[in-house]
Amino acid sequence: MDSKLMYYILKRIVLAVLTIWIVITVTFFVMHSVPGGPFVGEKAISKEAQAALEAKYGLDKPLMEQYFTYLHDILTKFDFGPSLKQRGRMVIDIILDGMKTSAKLGVIAACCAAVTGIVLGAVAAIRRNTVLDKVIMVITTAFVSMPSFIMGSFLLIVFSVKLGWVPANGASAGGLILPVITLMLYPMSYITRLTRSSMLDVLGQDYIRTARAKGVSRVKIIFGHALKNSLIPVLTYFGPMLAYIVTGSMVVEQIFAVPGIGRQFVSSITNRDYTMIMGTTIFLAALIVIMNLITDLLYKVVDPRIDFQ
Repeated sequence: MDSKLMYYILKRIVLAVLTIWIVITVTFFVMHSVPGGPFVGEKAISKEAQAALEAKYGLDKPLMEQYFTYLHDILTKFDFGPSLKQRGRMVIDIILDGMKTSAKLGVIAACCAAVTGIVLGAVAAIRRNTVLDKVIMVITTAFVSMPSFIMGSFLLIVFSVKLGWVPANGASAGGLILPVITLMLYPMSYITRLTRSSMLDVLGQDYIRTARAKGVSRVKIIFGHALKNSLIPVLTYFGPMLAYIVTGSMVVEQIFAVPGIGRQFVSSITNRDYTMIMGTTIFLAALIVIMNLITDLLYKVVDPRIDFQ
């Protein structure tokens, strides 16, 4: 392996680990600085019972001791501790259960958004300044500007309540259709615009004009040169976007009652389930950091001319 590439990979891994450690540290101390406590909302709880609960979950120990214990459990056992509200369940088990639905929902939405966005962006670039290009730009601008909770509510009312074509509950397979569409519309529109602008820039490069002068077919120019070289901005966006969608949109999962990680996160905030809030936040941040790392390493695959410095 090239020494420059190896050095770059090691540097990115170290930065990724450092970033995750910072997220863990900040999340831990912010949650422990919040006024009140996880058991304040318990009905008719005495001071003795509250003290017993704090002792059970180790919340009576010095803050720094709690921090190092928490950090050790995450790094050695990937253990975020027990849920303070869902008694008898571990945070990592709740996260993984929610991820079964959120991952399926997110991967489908991300792939649909990427494929549709690249195709529409390429078509818009090839048909620049035509009616088709303007229609695509108007539609994608509308989807980018529209918040997900408005789009989700609109789709729910029209296709579930009024027409009854799909279930309103996201717990069933058919009920995931509308959440997938809602999640994919914004990234699809953004990818469309990225692809169009990047492809227009590539089509104006000297090597494209040289290929045309040599008589290279239009199809080969578009798919063999222009489209491939215009995907780097899309790849940059796709990594974090995939991580965000896979972990589940909190608003979308609430609207469609999808039993995913986003819904669990909202519930943990409402219930003041501190360990669940910290575990979900750290898990999401780690996933985004890892996806960014993978995306950076894939640049070399997309464009071999990139030199890692």
